[in-house]
Amino acid sequence: MSQLADRALSFPTFHAVSLFKEALALAASGRSIINMGIGEPDFTAPPSVVDALARASRAGLSAYSAPAGIPALREAIARYYAQHFGAHVDPARVIVTSGGSGALMLACAVLVDSGAQVLLPDPCYPANGNFIVAAGGRPKQVPTTAANRFQMTAQDVREHWGPDTRGVLVASPSNPTGTSIAPDVLAELLAEVRARRGYVLMDEIYLGLSYEGRVKSALTLDDDLVVINSFSKYFHMTGWRLGWMIVPERMVELIERVGAALAICAPTLAQHAALACFEPEAMAIYEERREAFRQRRDFLVPALEKLGIAVPVRPDGAFYVYADIAGLGQDSVDFAYRLLREAGVSALPGADYGPAPHGRHTMRFSYCVGMEALQEAVHRIGRLL
Repeated sequence: MSQLADRALSFPTFHAVSLFKEALALAASGRSIINMGIGEPDFTAPPSVVDALARASRAGLSAYSAPAGIPALREAIARYYAQHFGAHVDPARVIVTSGGSGALMLACAVLVDSGAQVLLPDPCYPANGNFIVAAGGRPKQVPTTAANRFQMTAQDVREHWGPDTRGVLVASPSNPTGTSIAPDVLAELLAEVRARRGYVLMDEIYLGLSYEGRVKSALTLDDDLVVINSFSKYFHMTGWRLGWMIVPERMVELIERVGAALAICAPTLAQHAALACFEPEAMAIYEERREAFRQRRDFLVPALEKLGIAVPVRPDGAFYVYADIAGLGQDSVDFAYRLLREAGVSALPGADYGPAPHGRHTMRFSYCVGMEALQEAVHRIGRLL
């Protein structure tokens, strides 16, 4: 335990927990708090998905499933990737997991050797580094810039790959920036890692929440990847704890065995319910909600800029705005607490997402709240400033 804690100290301090606790306490005391800090959709599962859960429960379909998931769901996920993201994969390569976190944990348990280094972009979702640490590896965050959309490039791989480096973990679209990696940039990055006989963990959890035209999975560029996805974000099933990974054929048996040893299987009732996610009725609802998120982005970005809060890179996916408060002359951590305590708006400091200097003057604003709440939040921020 102490060794794990020591290794974790090398990763950024995560202020989100204390900010979240304080926001809850303020709300419990009667304060009006607008939560732009949490990355959880305000939408919930569509009625057809909830009904499917009830039917599965009444039918007694709650026993353990096979470690890789029920075959029908693996097939549905494979069809979804083919129809929406241009990637044709054998359903046998789809492994259903206990959330995207479960997929990342399983991937790191299999791929990350003790002492091995894995490259991640700075900024990135803090838990990604924790999965690497838990597997005995060492996360190394690579500073990124607005010029590169706060994403890693092939040049970053060339400059930061060392004798102990074994792979990279990248996300497109990304948390906290909401930015995607352009296909040509991603292709060059993948080729650079391949030239070093490394592995790529590709986080596509927000791929369904892309707003600038049709998007494709990284699997269309390189089929030899470990891709992570989830039912939490686009499908709005955060508490159902269901995700998946798509792995190379040679890894399937090993992933199944390790997954069975660690968690037996993903929640079975949630798996049966998730089949309804891919039905036309539910997909139409998800697309309407994706448009609602896009409209929120299109409101929030210019609204923040009018307040003197810059947005260096316009987000094209997820539901986050990575904003620059350098013009306000305030540290991001101090500003996050001041924003919560004085304005009743919760948002997260960029310092949570990596040690790069820009983290001290950036903020992540989530637009997982309705338009009316977003408008009120902007009003409150304006009064504070």
